Amino acid sequence: MQSKDHWEQVYTTKSESSVSWFQEHARQSVQLIGSTGVSKAASLIDVGGGASTLVDDLLAQGYRHLTVLDLSEAALAASRARLGEQASGVSWLAGDITKFELPQHAFDVWHDRAVFHFLTTPEERDAYINAVLHAVKPGGHVIVATFAEDGPEKCSGLPVMRYSADGLHAEFGTPFTLLQQEREEHHTPFGTVQKFIYCLCRKEPS
Repeated sequence: MQSKDHWEQVYTTKSESSVSWFQEHARQSVQLIGSTGVSKAASLIDVGGGASTLVDDLLAQGYRHLTVLDLSEAALAASRARLGEQASGVSWLAGDITKFELPQHAFDVWHDRAVFHFLTTPEERDAYINAVLHAVKPGGHVIVATFAEDGPEKCSGLPVMRYSADGLHAEFGTPFTLLQQEREEHHTPFGTVQKFIYCLCRKEPS
């Protein structure tokens, strides 16, 4: 995992809408979360959610138990400032997901757009997957989006992994059933296109 200092610099020197991964609305993620069929009272975590607008979209749709985790305090602060009074209804966590201790079986839905592909060592990926296994309820859902095989080789100046849907699912293994896969052509604020793959999985009861 890249250093906290790197991401703090990103979010203290750039506005949240001037980074390549910015989305005005996280439509693909909202659609996949909706397809899980969970109620508005379900517990959801957005890993690497930082300054993402997904939390805005979910609050607007009536979801009530939201957690946002990010390595960057500055990114979390940007979201809290943007949401104003609504921010008090969200749980904000600062930490490295490969090291952070989340409560066991706390979440019905785990969402991650563009964290997993920064994990370039097997040890980091194993730590992440163990966190998912620990924190997601049996029968819960996991949505992970990474750069596709024809996506960028670097992001924010850092190397990334690229995946097919089958390759991404293989990283998570047999405890997870692949339910749905989607591709996305993300248009950056700079006029370029980044190709993503989204996988929706169910964590099977052990």
